[in-house]
Amino acid sequence: MFVDVHSHLYFKDFDKDRDDVIKRAEVAGVVTIINAGVDHASNLAALSLAEKYPVVKATLGIYPTEVAKMSDKALDDEIAFIRKQKNNIIGVGEVGLDFKETTDEEGKQKQIAGFKKILTSLEDLDMPFIIHSRKAERECIDILEELKIKKVNFHCFCGKFKLVKRIEENGWTASLPANIDKSQQFQGVAELLSIGNILTETDAPYLTPRGELRSEPSFIPETIKTIATIKKMDVSEVQKNIFLNYQRLFM
Repeated sequence: MFVDVHSHLYFKDFDKDRDDVIKRAEVAGVVTIINAGVDHASNLAALSLAEKYPVVKATLGIYPTEVAKMSDKALDDEIAFIRKQKNNIIGVGEVGLDFKETTDEEGKQKQIAGFKKILTSLEDLDMPFIIHSRKAERECIDILEELKIKKVNFHCFCGKFKLVKRIEENGWTASLPANIDKSQQFQGVAELLSIGNILTETDAPYLTPRGELRSEPSFIPETIKTIATIKKMDVSEVQKNIFLNYQRLFM
């Protein structure tokens, strides 16, 4: 049993063959595909796919760059919408900080304030937060530690390797994408993290492995093999541990 804990199958990249993509994943042994929303429209799309396909689950979020553009009322309204959907989702995300796309100080501070508001407003749902932390990995970790957030998965963690230890010390997880076969960053994260803190994702349609034009959930078994090689573990043991990690965090 394999899990893809972060994808975006509602993107137009899958409009022509979404049914086939999901069927290929199921044939490959993928039992859960989590679609992560990033704004109101994609949150609705994630919910719709979760309703249509039994294998698909939804997390609802607000992308950091969206937060930087939103009014306080718009942010409050979307947080309220996420709360209303608590029985239809298994997590909150993606949320976090992005200091690559937002470089001005005012925008960064607005992201930080919005991130803290999302965390404090929705922590009582007792669901994992799926963290986007591009070029702001340390800042995200600092905030999560400050607010004592317990359930966390770092999506595609690209921070310095010394920060990986803090993820593990806090009992959080990081999910590794399908392009781990060609990414020294993700290979390094896999090597440093204990197997009990690792999950698998695709970020489909992004982060494609070698020889592919688009990422999709059926690639997860190959990701497991790569992690097994890095960890010098049996493939079946890696698969079992990652599925247990998924159950502990999301179920």
